[in-house]
Amino acid sequence: MTTKHEAYYVPAQSAWPIIGAIGLFLIAFGAGSYVQQLSTEESYGGYILIAGIAVILFMIFGWFKTVIDESMAGLYSAQMDRSFRQGMSWFIFSEIMFFGAFFGALFYARMVAVPWLGGASNNAMTHEVLWPAFEAIWPLVTTPDGTKTEAMPWTGLPLINTILLLTSSVTLHFAHTSLEKAKRTPLKIWLALTILLGIAFLVLQVEEYSHAYHEMGLTLESGIYGNTFFLLTGFHGMHVTLGTVFLIVLLLRVLKGHFTTDKHFAFQAGSWYWHFVDVVWLCLFVFVYVL
Repeated sequence: MTTKHEAYYVPAQSAWPIIGAIGLFLIAFGAGSYVQQLSTEESYGGYILIAGIAVILFMIFGWFKTVIDESMAGLYSAQMDRSFRQGMSWFIFSEIMFFGAFFGALFYARMVAVPWLGGASNNAMTHEVLWPAFEAIWPLVTTPDGTKTEAMPWTGLPLINTILLLTSSVTLHFAHTSLEKAKRTPLKIWLALTILLGIAFLVLQVEEYSHAYHEMGLTLESGIYGNTFFLLTGFHGMHVTLGTVFLIVLLLRVLKGHFTTDKHFAFQAGSWYWHFVDVVWLCLFVFVYVL
């Protein structure tokens, strides 16, 4: 009895991880600096943030190209494919924990901190001493210094964006089904439509932010409500951006004739990620906008 050993490809050393680390550092430092400088005339933090985003996009496309070249050269075995599946599964799990932390902060503020400040659990004096006019309601639209804002309604742009993302999940499913049936033309159409829906979502989110800042007074300085609103929706928007870039890369590969009916995990990974982003938005829509 003979045992067949699969050849396991070991990639060469690469500069992409360190380039990605530099990009993430620039994003973190730039975002922090930008938030701190919102009330000052200095604004170099925004330029650093943009530079970090540019570095990350450069890293993504460069690293994708390296992996695609290796895959098309036939260097990957079945064991390598399993490694990719495990890696993508753990990555999505880490993203679940990431958003879980922010949802946890939101639930703590709404269910614990705000009621406690309002006198719950026999805490009758805290709000009288710290904030006599405090009302234990959510969202908190008035901060201790008297700054007032408006709560973002779930109708209008948020509802439209929800419909767009739900529709994009359907179109991506049709694209995946077309790939499995070797229907290349419907595959291109459905995938391109999914990308357009993702871009439309991002454009409308920018419009929503502009409306919040200039007409509703809803900013990062609007207390705990403004903080949780922009952290959750902002990070989700960043994930939609990355997912859209992922889908654009997949479309370029489809146009080049890549993927077969039985070998297309890169497409499947992109589908996993996009559906995950859509599920997060549904939770976000319910707990941030509706409730």
